Amino acid sequence: MRRGGILGAAALVVALGFCGTGAWTYAEARTDEGLAFSRERDTALAEGRARLTVLNSLDASTREQAEAGIRAWRDASTGPLRTELGRTAPAVGASARATVTEAALTALDARAGTAKLIATVRVDVTPRGGGAASSDRKRLEAVLTRTGEDTWRVAALSAVPVAGAEESEDDE
Repeated sequence: MRRGGILGAAALVVALGFCGTGAWTYAEARTDEGLAFSRERDTALAEGRARLTVLNSLDASTREQAEAGIRAWRDASTGPLRTELGRTAPAVGASARATVTEAALTALDARAGTAKLIATVRVDVTPRGGGAASSDRKRLEAVLTRTGEDTWRVAALSAVPVAGAEESEDDE
């Protein structure tokens, strides 16, 4: 009996030690700045991908669809880019559907709420009247600005030149 009591007490001490270690590890992880930064990075990347998809897509099959697409562009952007896109006049014409194939953040300042994203985007363009669609690849750099708790919008967007593109044009 005495031996069983000692073993039971030892098992209890070991179990309490494991529980204490688990609680300590959990508390450390919840307040870990690296973990919070990783979450912020993942949110900015996901939001940036979604916003680039919207900004490179437009259903212009009808005037109403084109107006809705331009409203979506404004919702995906902020600052001077949003103002510039708001001046776009809706018109019936070719439609474009974008897919972000690769994206990465090149910079993130969580305190300032800014990030830079580079991405490759495939854009499928369908001409008015439903002819054969053409596909184009774009390399883009976007400046993102945090506009809410988990909301990032595109503040600036520019094309990234393809290395060697100038050389091949000079060769021709």
